Amino acid sequence: MSDVKIVSTTKAPAAIGPYVQGKIVNGFLFASGQIPLVPSTGALAEGGIEEQTRQALTNVKALVEAAGSDLSKVVKTTCFLKDINDFAAFNAVYAEFFKENAPARSCVGGIDLPKGALCEVEVIAAV
Repeated sequence: MSDVKIVSTTKAPAAIGPYVQGKIVNGFLFASGQIPLVPSTGALAEGGIEEQTRQALTNVKALVEAAGSDLSKVVKTTCFLKDINDFAAFNAVYAEFFKENAPARSCVGGIDLPKGALCEVEVIAAV
């Protein structure tokens, strides 16, 4: 691999296992999935799917910006929902973050997520 850079920021939850927050490879950020942890406390954001989605995407935004990019350069997201019935509420908050130049996206529901989170979002972004 040519020119690999590790991305890390205190504005998103720290990696808690054998992984990094993100890596830039060949001009693209490959970001680890972000659950709705509040970076300053390490606790899940309080509230339901809307609040948790907003926190997860705030973490994504912080990580993308730490890589020197922004949300308009996200080319692909993969979204995970504990309950697929939360899709419409998740999507409404998601649309607040990706107003222009929406990325390609996959969304999977009906799975257990770390720490009992209701959602998780991972991204690939041009840097």
